[in-house]
Amino acid sequence: MTLTRRKFLQRSGSAAGTALMAGGIPTMALAKNKLTGVFYIPQSYKALSAGANGYIEQLSALSGDAFAVDYYDSGTLLKADEQLSALRAGSIDFMFHTSSYITRSVKILGITGLPGIVDALYANPGRIARGSALFDLVNEELAKENLYMLSMMGNILEPEFIWSTADKPVRSVADIAGKKVRVVSFEATQVIENFGGAAVRIPSSELYLALQRGTVDAAVANISTIVGRSLQEQVGHVYQLPLTAYGIGLFVDLRRWEKMPQDVRAGMEAAADWLDENGAAQANYGIYKNDLWPMVDAAGVEKTQPNAADLEALSNESQAVIADWKKDVGEDIGTRAVNLAMGLET
Repeated sequence: MTLTRRKFLQRSGSAAGTALMAGGIPTMALAKNKLTGVFYIPQSYKALSAGANGYIEQLSALSGDAFAVDYYDSGTLLKADEQLSALRAGSIDFMFHTSSYITRSVKILGITGLPGIVDALYANPGRIARGSALFDLVNEELAKENLYMLSMMGNILEPEFIWSTADKPVRSVADIAGKKVRVVSFEATQVIENFGGAAVRIPSSELYLALQRGTVDAAVANISTIVGRSLQEQVGHVYQLPLTAYGIGLFVDLRRWEKMPQDVRAGMEAAADWLDENGAAQANYGIYKNDLWPMVDAAGVEKTQPNAADLEALSNESQAVIADWKKDVGEDIGTRAVNLAMGLET
């Protein structure tokens, strides 16, 4: 019996679970509940979809007679900006979502993208793992909006860097001035503008042509976006300044969650244990390192590391962003979240 399945049976507390734990046969079959889940990320984003795919595999293996799983990836059921509304309306039962897309609606998730914070959070995966103080704090705030996060895949993903075209290279903070820079996260926009750049919001699906035509000179992006959209063909440089980041959260509506049968919740929680242990880890330390960065290197993209002065400049510019975010979530909550992310509090 797998560890994940044992956790499910221990949590379920059902007659079926008790019988199976003892090696017996359940005396009755449970009526199936159908769980509908979504994720807008396409399968070409290998590192981002792998964790979600694994979760669905684990969940389906645990389902038995308790529930069935309907999962729609690649935006086949809902687009990115439709998922949260659908979850709240009860049209779906769970969703995977990148935190950077919803931090304006769900402000506490901004902790996953704050410049000056994300590098430390990324380097210490235990700080936002299931059961950690930061994870619990995030869920306390999410509960106020009737949301519950089962997992953030164990960590945020590798920070987003500045990728620029060959004729408009960004190799330093000073080079940002005068550049048109594609930015998604609200948290990074202010920093780009303070460095003299013009922040432009462009969907990743349109970014290839935007770089090719000079609509933008550079893009703040995770490497998954670069390879997933073949942008290594259009960029010549990557300046590895940890400007922002995001995590992939697994969310349910709290009111519906509390009404779900115990067996169903137990299965989702047990699969979430697997996701926490494997999701971000296989992306950050496996797929990125072994698959995606070699593809970027093979395309001849030049890599530049930030020097101490640029890191200090980023830290200084980040303070205003962090202060604004604390006002949004509440000074006490924001300060505690930042301290937990930085390892200054446990």
